[in-house]
Amino acid sequence: MPLRLEIKRKLAQRSERVKSVDLHPTEPWILASLYSGTVCIWNYQSQTMAKSFEVTELPVRSAKFIARKQWVVAGADDMYIRVYNYNTMDKVKVFEAHTDYIRCVAVHPTLPYVLSSSDDMLIKLWDWEKGWICTQIFEGHSHYVMQVTFNPKDTNTFASASLDRTIKIWNLGSPDPNFTLDAHQKGVNCVDYFTGGDKPYLITGSDDHTAKVWDYQTKSCVQTLEGHTHNVSAVCFHPDLPIIITGSEDGTVRIWHSTTYRLENTLNYGLERVWAIGYLKGSRRVVIGYDEGTIMVKLGREVPVASMDNSGKIIWAKHNEIQTVNIKSVGADFEVTDGERLPLAVKELGTCDLYPQSLKHNPNGRFVVVCGDGEYIIYTALAWRNRSFGSALEFVWSTDGEYAVRESTSKIKIFSKTFQEKKSIRPTFSAERIFGGTILAMCSNDFICFYDWAECRLIRRIDVNVKNLYWADSGDLVAIASDTSFYILKYNRDVVSSYLDSGKPVDEQGVEDAFELLHELNERVRTGIWVGDCFIYNNSSWRLNYCVGGEVTTMFHLDRPMYLLGYLASQSRVYLIDKEFNVMGYTLLLSLIEYKTLVMRGDLERANQLLPSIPKEHHNSVAHFLESRGMVEEALEVATDPDYRFDLAIQLGRLDISKEIASEVQSESKWKQLGELAMSTGKLEMAEECLKHAVDLSGLLLLYSSLGDAEGISTLATLAKEQGKNNVAFLCLFMLGRLEDCLELLVESKRIPEAALMARSYLPSKVSEIVAIWKKDLNKVNPKAAESLADPAEYPNLFEDWQLALAVESKAAETRGVFPHAEEYLNYADKSHMSLVEAFRNMQVDEEEEEPLENGDASYEEHEVTEQNGGEQTVEEQNAEDGSQEEAVVVDADSTDGAVLVNGNEADEEWGTNNEGTPADAKPLGYSEDSRSSHKGSLT
Repeated sequence: MPLRLEIKRKLAQRSERVKSVDLHPTEPWILASLYSGTVCIWNYQSQTMAKSFEVTELPVRSAKFIARKQWVVAGADDMYIRVYNYNTMDKVKVFEAHTDYIRCVAVHPTLPYVLSSSDDMLIKLWDWEKGWICTQIFEGHSHYVMQVTFNPKDTNTFASASLDRTIKIWNLGSPDPNFTLDAHQKGVNCVDYFTGGDKPYLITGSDDHTAKVWDYQTKSCVQTLEGHTHNVSAVCFHPDLPIIITGSEDGTVRIWHSTTYRLENTLNYGLERVWAIGYLKGSRRVVIGYDEGTIMVKLGREVPVASMDNSGKIIWAKHNEIQTVNIKSVGADFEVTDGERLPLAVKELGTCDLYPQSLKHNPNGRFVVVCGDGEYIIYTALAWRNRSFGSALEFVWSTDGEYAVRESTSKIKIFSKTFQEKKSIRPTFSAERIFGGTILAMCSNDFICFYDWAECRLIRRIDVNVKNLYWADSGDLVAIASDTSFYILKYNRDVVSSYLDSGKPVDEQGVEDAFELLHELNERVRTGIWVGDCFIYNNSSWRLNYCVGGEVTTMFHLDRPMYLLGYLASQSRVYLIDKEFNVMGYTLLLSLIEYKTLVMRGDLERANQLLPSIPKEHHNSVAHFLESRGMVEEALEVATDPDYRFDLAIQLGRLDISKEIASEVQSESKWKQLGELAMSTGKLEMAEECLKHAVDLSGLLLLYSSLGDAEGISTLATLAKEQGKNNVAFLCLFMLGRLEDCLELLVESKRIPEAALMARSYLPSKVSEIVAIWKKDLNKVNPKAAESLADPAEYPNLFEDWQLALAVESKAAETRGVFPHAEEYLNYADKSHMSLVEAFRNMQVDEEEEEPLENGDASYEEHEVTEQNGGEQTVEEQNAEDGSQEEAVVVDADSTDGAVLVNGNEADEEWGTNNEGTPADAKPLGYSEDSRSSHKGSLT
């Protein structure tokens, strides 16, 4: 039976003739040397060329990575060896090595040596730690030396292949060969050592169209591989798979079984002649160099062949060798960390007569089946004794210990627990896969059919492309994984039993209600297991997830491909293995799974009884699960993390709990969030307390101004000034009518022009004092501009209605500082909106006595006055020219949006929190309904 080996093409790049290829051990790089004289590095992940070296105009027949030095070494037909740093692209060394074409360079795996072979019939050894001097010459071949390769099992020896039809084995340090093999009838092009096991084999390829396997200890030919129709130009023993790969000038690559030597596969990508094959230990990737480009293929799957029983014993296969470890052997004194490799003692269990491609314990763990090479063998798990064997492409166990084998796409056999054949089935469709478990499943490429084990009667056909199938231990739940999603189904065994027992005929679709679709999830399952009603799996992005009732939770982000082995309830840990056979464990509490399962079933009473058994450190996970189910109240009771509990309490509007948490953690952001919520729900005292704790000055400004709380605003003004929040401080002082303090704040903040403009609008008596300060400050920068500033004390004629402005200021000062409560707003809302200036003018014209104006009935708005001095316009003059005759401007003339600039910064929201929210009697002097927009622009 053939070796089932998946072959997937991973890279195809057209180029000029490729003479050699090499794989980098850690980077996703392929090194290819070309007949044109170029060496290039392809990135097989991005499918792009990463680097390129123009070496020479003649062919470069061999190039290799020296990864530990970050070098590339290349030998060419110009007889030179060149060494490059592949990071910097710099030349490290260039030297003439031979007197004829260089055919091959080989890098020693550990020592600082490079071998080179040439058409001058010599092999030379170079030491890069000694300045690349030639430390030894190996002479003995009588024709071109086509290839040299080190023996991986004894790196002190190497083999050379020559067109003189021989293979010679050499020792470093000895000038003469150990021995010579008269290998072929024509020239030998290539040679490679067997690395997979203990066999002392090497393989050669020749112009006589054959490849030969040799035992270099007995010096005898073990096998001749015939089939190529032209020269064999490249050969290799794969280091991890039981295969031999040969490439020929006939354009094909042939894959042979390294044990049976039968031909398994032939690859032909239509790129003309094959010249080179590259591989890497620990990788399934193989690179082939052709006349017209480079191909990389991936052979087989990298999933480790391993199985774990219910007690924690793991058996795995490395090639034909079977090894075992026991998770419980890890001492109690060893602290197991999630994701950390377990220090397991590996024991040799035995060998297998076939190459294992799958290995699986039976349900009770007594037996292990190995399947591969089209055969199966059942062994005892402890002593590794052969109990049964037979032909099989696939082998599956039932939950009761019976088993089935798929011998071909048209023949399936069922066996009893005693290894006796019970039934042979020929399905009516092409059976590409079979799955065991509670019931037997057979799959085509488009659907899956379920059958009972006893009579093999059809239970149900489901139209889905199945990649894998996972049964829960209970036999009631099954996960069907496809390419892009997976489905959780409930198996109704009672419905099926009653239907089959009734004798009713079953149509081609089976029993209609046999399965019930519970959940469909759009994730690709790599590997999966069931623990109770919880399905644990890792997905295509290597996250370890578990699914309970359709709710998916990510347990861990895996840093590399890992595969599920099983779950040990006694340790509450799920175990995984990577392709290097490292075993890791991750904590997953069974009580947590059971709790979530009960919640999903609606059994909250039993779930709450189980909750105390879940450790406190996992309660937040429980709370997140409950929140996702809409059970926020319950989540709040369970959660332990203060931040998470605070968020839940806010979500529920439980301000008392939120306040307790905020008091514990003393977080400004939490106090602020709570304060905003308290304000929006009308709990103003709590809002004030929270905003104070949060030092949220803008929030306090909004609160106090809305309440008309003059005392609070006064306290806030002091606090804001202490903290340098001049925007808030100014607004507070302005609303309190403390105009002198506003001017003082502007001066202290170095906003003297704004102070002057404010004085002109609200405190004319202070204009001269501020102008003097302004002149002094401006004189440092621009004396001429300072001289252009007019002082009303010297030029009262330049300030329209100047005396009237002074009189209005004196009168308005009497009512400043009177603050009615916000609840009295309606008593003031309909007051006259006539400005003080207009009122005083009317008094002068009519000479009539009017009621005293209360603070807030009208506001003081002065005119912009044209001031002229020295022939230059002041800011007031420019505004006057713009027609702003009736508006009092207190903004920086450069401000485009009306925002006051304090400390050089544009006022933020704190400036504009409220004019409209200011109590009526607290309106600043200069405010009128007609000029509301101008003043709002001044302060916001």
